[in-house]
Amino acid sequence: MRSGRIAVFEKPSGLLRLENHPIPKISGGELLARIDLCTLCGSDLHTLQGRRSTPTPTVLGHEILGTIVQTTAGAVGFDGRELQVGDRITWTVAASCGDCFYCKRDLPQKCDSLLKYGHAPITDTWTFNGGLGDYCHLKSGSSIHIIPDDIPDRVACPVNCATATVAAALRGSKIEGRSVLVQGAGMLGVTACAMANTMGAERVLVSDKLPERLDRAKAFGATHLIEAGKKSDSLENIRDATNGYGVDIALELTGSVDAVEIGMEAIRMGGEAIWVGTVHPTDPVKIMPETLVRRMLAVRGVHNYNPSDLDFALRFLEENHRRFPFSELVEKTFALSEVNEAIDYAVASKAFRVAVKP
Repeated sequence: MRSGRIAVFEKPSGLLRLENHPIPKISGGELLARIDLCTLCGSDLHTLQGRRSTPTPTVLGHEILGTIVQTTAGAVGFDGRELQVGDRITWTVAASCGDCFYCKRDLPQKCDSLLKYGHAPITDTWTFNGGLGDYCHLKSGSSIHIIPDDIPDRVACPVNCATATVAAALRGSKIEGRSVLVQGAGMLGVTACAMANTMGAERVLVSDKLPERLDRAKAFGATHLIEAGKKSDSLENIRDATNGYGVDIALELTGSVDAVEIGMEAIRMGGEAIWVGTVHPTDPVKIMPETLVRRMLAVRGVHNYNPSDLDFALRFLEENHRRFPFSELVEKTFALSEVNEAIDYAVASKAFRVAVKP
């Protein structure tokens, strides 16, 4: 274990280059994890295609599952237990200081000195900082979570982005007995259908342009399937499914301005719009302040999550990964040496998730 590989990203549409680097020395509170699996998130693909900027050169990949191979004094998990070599873990997408303005206001994902895995530049002191490599150097301030033994790698790997982000979106709202519109039936969308279902939603509507994704969402607890097309047709179908009132909650996961606008019109009086998908620049959305006031609407943006959301997401998977077909969502696995082929496949196939395994 004297050196390890990283796949270096330098510019959009360029090939990732494998490089060997010495294993870093770790200090107080830090860990070194051997990467067992990394799944390619939609934001990784946006970066690779030039729709999302990130500092370069960098090591992409933040949906990471690993096994501790080195630890230091003071390294403890989310539950307060001392972490041990051999623990199978996941961790928050970012390390936070715990003491700044935002950390003290339960927004560690907006920490003043945030270090974000898969989105940080390679430096002499932080080379193994993303999932597309052999190892990941975990900084102090990362929330470390031990994976329950009965959750397979391919189910657990997306938990520290996709599943935890959905948890952050839904845990902030009253779901039980309500109608939830999930806009987008990709990885986050089908996860949201399953989570809303287990949280007691009365109706789980899901909209998407692809019929095959709608069919998949049904297996994850969706009760009503809405084929996204003409705006008037979508709204009519949503109102038909909700006795004319509209949904209590519209959860936007596509990043589409059209979906944002439909969601705003689809919610009932006193309803809530939750925006998650627009993590890259878009055209502005026109909202009349009077509309929000008279219809008593709430709009909430969700970006990443806090450690308790990741813990909730793990508990959710532990209890429900057999009830819903999460094991089918990682559709193909490539070796790290085939990382460029993995990216090409992910883009061309529009798979829910593609994995890379060192």
